[in-house]
Amino acid sequence: MKRHLISAADLTRDDAVLILDTAEEMARVADRPIKKLPTLRGRTVVNLFFEDSTRTRISFEAAAKRLSADVINFSAKGSSVSKGESLKDTALTLEAMGADAVVIRHHDSGAPHRLATSGWIGGSVVNAGDGTHEHPTQALLDAFTMRRRLVGADAGLGQDLAGRRITIVGDILHSRVARSNVHLLHTLGAEVTLVAPPTLVPIGVERWPCEVSYDLDAVVAKSDAVMMLRVQRERMNAAFFPTEREYARRYGLDGDRMSRMPEHAIVMHPGPMNRGMEITAEVADSPRCTAVEQVTNGVSIRMAVLYLLLGGNEPALTAGNGTSTRTEESK
Repeated sequence: MKRHLISAADLTRDDAVLILDTAEEMARVADRPIKKLPTLRGRTVVNLFFEDSTRTRISFEAAAKRLSADVINFSAKGSSVSKGESLKDTALTLEAMGADAVVIRHHDSGAPHRLATSGWIGGSVVNAGDGTHEHPTQALLDAFTMRRRLVGADAGLGQDLAGRRITIVGDILHSRVARSNVHLLHTLGAEVTLVAPPTLVPIGVERWPCEVSYDLDAVVAKSDAVMMLRVQRERMNAAFFPTEREYARRYGLDGDRMSRMPEHAIVMHPGPMNRGMEITAEVADSPRCTAVEQVTNGVSIRMAVLYLLLGGNEPALTAGNGTSTRTEESK
């Protein structure tokens, strides 16, 4: 593992599989009466969030605490940032406090990269979403969910997603989740197809390692997983499609479209959902929808990332002979 996790494109296949396999070990912790490991005891993880977030912030906080790290939650609202403090000065403050890792979400694309390469802090930097650029841990938890559902939890160990066909539908233009997923899924051997109105497809998408379609019905029948994305109105400054009803008709996933998917195929959504627009309640609440599983898996993936960046590369739970390693919680 490298020192930072800024982009899904930085991960090799072996890096990605190592994270997924480590997350599989971390998932076992959730089945224990005491959901905690002493791995990162004495380490400090700072959640530096300049944008509102529920799932990601709580997921990183839960992950760090389950590894026994000390967690500091920093919100731009109510901090000196609202008084005009720069990212540099905030970073220098965190460095002075001894942060071992900084998990950053920022409204500007490139902010995590700047933090990681500036020399302002000595700890690891994890990108928790920057502008419309990337969200690598979301892509990792999505890949983890796909591998568990399509290959199997135990059978999937050491495996990638070679030959799997993944369709990502919706607001590709503003989606950091889509960008990270395209890079990671390609690295893991999957075939990715993006489906969106022409106005919501980014310029330069032809250089991405994926296919592009404007017809959801044409690709849904041959997809192993269909990932629905939210239309990000907060990032829009123009009308990208005529009406919500028209968008839902052409690019929404309803029960009829879901019935045309292969029997084993799953429906995914990174959240939050706009029910009735990109996904109907019938689909969102069906057993084929993994939205809630993705939240659960997010904690395991983020535990794995923090462990590998700060802890080491030895087994996280048990050695091959069944004896406890130093990270096993003593009973």
